[in-house]
Amino acid sequence: MSTHRQVGASELARASWRKSSRSGSSANCIETCRLTDGLVGVRDSKNRSGTALIVALSEWETFTHGVGDGQFD
Repeated sequence: MSTHRQVGASELARASWRKSSRSGSSANCIETCRLTDGLVGVRDSKNRSGTALIVALSEWETFTHGVGDGQFD
């Protein structure tokens, strides 16, 4: 189920964004952050001021488990 709550720019600016330690020196990386109300922000690490994708934590966990299981290979 998708959420419809809007996330303001100030909340995204205050968020603690993280990039995977497996990213290395590759320029093709994303960063994620935990937001209020069980949401996760996802953004391009090369364009930190660009648009962020906001998803429910449960959706993000389903996606990351799928990646780990090779569902997108």
